[in-house]
Amino acid sequence: MSDIDPKAACVHAYVAAFDAGDAEAAAALFAADATLEDPYGSEVLRGTDAIRAFYVRAMASGARLALNGPPRVAGDAVAFAFTVTVAAVPGGLSIDVIDLFRFGADGRIASMQAFWGPANVRTG
Repeated sequence: MSDIDPKAACVHAYVAAFDAGDAEAAAALFAADATLEDPYGSEVLRGTDAIRAFYVRAMASGARLALNGPPRVAGDAVAFAFTVTVAAVPGGLSIDVIDLFRFGADGRIASMQAFWGPANVRTG
């Protein structure tokens, strides 16, 4: 993966950290003053402590992420579609999501917005 764009590589590192249940590794991808909005329109979380706590909660469900195609890199941002699967929910739960990461000059995630809503949630 040495020829992969650093922003796309960050997406792959993010998915790997999430699937490993490693909230510390996921939070380490973000800048110290980064923001996270998941889903878009909800309360904006700021800073690595709040972001780490978000991932601790999200990963506790045993959720797994599967990319739906390659990350799309443009300028200081990357967008990527993926499916979240939570087997621990009786009958199973899946959510189709598009995330948008914007990066700072230091190459770390400055902001994350997750786009999904009730129409993107499937059970069974």
